[in-house]
Amino acid sequence: MPGVAQRATGRYRAVVTSTLPPLRTADFDFDLPEALVAQAPARPRDASRLLHVAAAGAAGGAAADLADLGVRDLPSLLRAGDLLVANDTRVIPARLRARRGEARLEVMLNRDEGGGIWQALVKNARRLRVGDTVEIEGAPGLAPRVVERGEDGTVRFDFGADPAALAVALEAAGEVPLPPYIARPQGPLATDRADYQTLFAERPGAVAAPTASLHFTPELLAAVRARGVGLVNVTLHVGAGTFLPLRGDDPRAVKLHAEWGEVSAEAAAAINATRAAGGRVVALGTTALRLLESCVDAEGQVHAFRGTTDIFLLPGHVFRSADLLLTNFHLPKSTLFMLVSAFAGVERMRAAYAHAIAGGYRFYSFGDASLLERAPRNAAEDKP
Repeated sequence: MPGVAQRATGRYRAVVTSTLPPLRTADFDFDLPEALVAQAPARPRDASRLLHVAAAGAAGGAAADLADLGVRDLPSLLRAGDLLVANDTRVIPARLRARRGEARLEVMLNRDEGGGIWQALVKNARRLRVGDTVEIEGAPGLAPRVVERGEDGTVRFDFGADPAALAVALEAAGEVPLPPYIARPQGPLATDRADYQTLFAERPGAVAAPTASLHFTPELLAAVRARGVGLVNVTLHVGAGTFLPLRGDDPRAVKLHAEWGEVSAEAAAAINATRAAGGRVVALGTTALRLLESCVDAEGQVHAFRGTTDIFLLPGHVFRSADLLLTNFHLPKSTLFMLVSAFAGVERMRAAYAHAIAGGYRFYSFGDASLLERAPRNAAEDKP
């Protein structure tokens, strides 16, 4: 039976509506050969493959909805009057090696809380106490103080009130926070900092890239614009929680880490004007889509927003902000595979992923892309 919940997100209370179907984490499992997890990006970036997943197949079956293309074919799938929504967050060198006495720590910065306070995920956090200071390897002038330690490995650090000094220290001592599925036994490669940054990156603060946008080159963006397609930027600083495995059998019991985002009044107006004129809104990545769904109302109007969101999009959610989603291929039992299943339909995504695996598509951050059309409301599609 449909349910409506009010979610407090920054300055706007988004309406989250769902049919709340029975869900189990195991319903989103599938066999993924390890060899398909991409360890490096395509070169050039827009040489990646693209699987187009249409909203409805001519033959009526899920398999008929799939078309094997390349990312350079994206402009041909768009129409004049459509609007791309890109996440302009910039990845910072957020992984730090640290010490407290003889204890070695790994600190992953997660969220800037202002005033020099950062929430972080810390390996070996049990060795820390409130009031401790830690030494950051490679940045001797940086000695953050512990102001709070959670039971889940989260720690709040005070890095001092000079953000410029912290930025310099991070550039000197920090590592690119690559996902754990990208193997770098000797540490990040010299090319990783550039490879893990998107064409749209402007506002520092993310610890993970909005990877759908990694496929864009200046040439691809020019071809999209020549098609008569517009572009607006929003910001969601992707947190370290995106790397964490999903625990538990019931996804609805999971609470995601909050992430800071902003949708300007100008961006909201452009999105609403596009929809009013009959154009389609194309979210470039799950991060952009999650942010838009955090600030859209029941009538489909996107509102200006500045604050944090922990929205978790599961099958049964009614999407109101975007018509298409460009996204990479996600891992089994991940929150992101659940999100794309919610957007395009569970059975359609099962068929699409089976097709992608059989066809050797490359998965995750440095992998290939898919363009998903939003599924029409269909109760059967919401059931895993």
